[in-house]
Amino acid sequence: MRGSVVLAAAVLSIWAVVYVVTQLLVAPALPVLPTVGIGVLITVVTVIGYPSALRGPRAVGGLLPSRRSEPHQHSRSDHPDHGVRDLAVRSIPLRSGLTQDAARRTCELLRPMLSGDAVSITDTENILAYIGPGEDHHVSGGAMQTVAAPRAVRKGKTVVVRDKAGVGCRRSDCAVISAVVAPLRIGQRVVGTLGVYQATTAAPTRQLVEDMANMLSLHLELAELDREKQLAASARLDALRAQINPHFLFNILNTIASKARTRPEEARELLLRLSEFFRYAVRQEGHLAEFAQEYFFVRTYLSLEQARFGDRLQVRYDIDPQVLTSRVPVLTIQPLVENAVKHGIGAKKEGGTVRLRARVDPLTRTTLIRVSDDGAGMDPEVLARLTAGREDIGDHAESVLTGPDSSGGHAGVGLKNISERLDSLFGNRYDLSISTPKSGGTVVELRIPLR
Repeated sequence: MRGSVVLAAAVLSIWAVVYVVTQLLVAPALPVLPTVGIGVLITVVTVIGYPSALRGPRAVGGLLPSRRSEPHQHSRSDHPDHGVRDLAVRSIPLRSGLTQDAARRTCELLRPMLSGDAVSITDTENILAYIGPGEDHHVSGGAMQTVAAPRAVRKGKTVVVRDKAGVGCRRSDCAVISAVVAPLRIGQRVVGTLGVYQATTAAPTRQLVEDMANMLSLHLELAELDREKQLAASARLDALRAQINPHFLFNILNTIASKARTRPEEARELLLRLSEFFRYAVRQEGHLAEFAQEYFFVRTYLSLEQARFGDRLQVRYDIDPQVLTSRVPVLTIQPLVENAVKHGIGAKKEGGTVRLRARVDPLTRTTLIRVSDDGAGMDPEVLARLTAGREDIGDHAESVLTGPDSSGGHAGVGLKNISERLDSLFGNRYDLSISTPKSGGTVVELRIPLR
């Protein structure tokens, strides 16, 4: 960076000198074109000849000198402790959980680091993976063949054995003679073992095996946290499905019943749309779906509401075609639209218009979804609390939702749940904002990472 600053200063100085010489010292002054040509020529020569930080150091023949290690220097991997430290910053297979496949790949990774003839990973009962001498009877998925590993599980402590009897393999011809077996934990709970075995009486280094077991335990704890996070997100999605307003269902059924005699075909069409609406809400799997699917779901919902509200509800769509293939959280847009209909348009005698706008921003790689209405708007006090901070949105939305008359308006349907789901899916990489423009109504904007 320092070289670049020096080069920039040099270029500025060159142009200053060119200006002084060609415009002030020479009489008459040179025209603009020759002046610029001289300046560009000198600048190019300077940049090419200067070993700036952007180009890197110059070298004879255009080749950079290779870095040669000094005789006393050693590779990081030459020392076992360096292997443990390197593993701490690497993504190891057990990060996905204690499974046979993850255990096998982890054993393959650890065997050269731990300098053991054989490495195994077990759960509390069975072998998940075993690599090295004895693979013919230490079979993945089978019961533990030694007494050392079950002992480590029972005691919750590292077991070190230096003879065949201590290892206690069920096969008398097993090549393993010594071993160090350390427990794997999630919190205080023992969930398995890491075993390093030797075909000699020289047991592996206990401290190294324990350090590696602690490292693997950390990754298992992270995997458990990820699993709990996914379960929590799934529970919120299930709660959002269950939260679909029963009043909406009753009102639509009443609308269908009222049209059954006078307009039977329209009633039949509404009934089909209602079944499509609930089929999507109940059967949609995963936490993300293409915007096109959510868009169809929202349009189905709004067509049902238009049958109920009639001319009081107008709908406008402004959808960028690029957004149709992007992935968005399931059942996130519809509750925002439902808020606009129920608390914005429903609370206004003459009705109004709900607008859904969606865009993709390729520069920031985000998807912007905007739901707005020109309805009754939101109480300023409620709006101030909701926009005080993202953490407050969920709490205030819950209090508004459980209020006696849902007077808070748009905070009512699923906002707390949506905010929590977005937190679990995107962390702090999303933005959910609520505003009330001077022209009236309410605007909700959601910006999420492009998927």
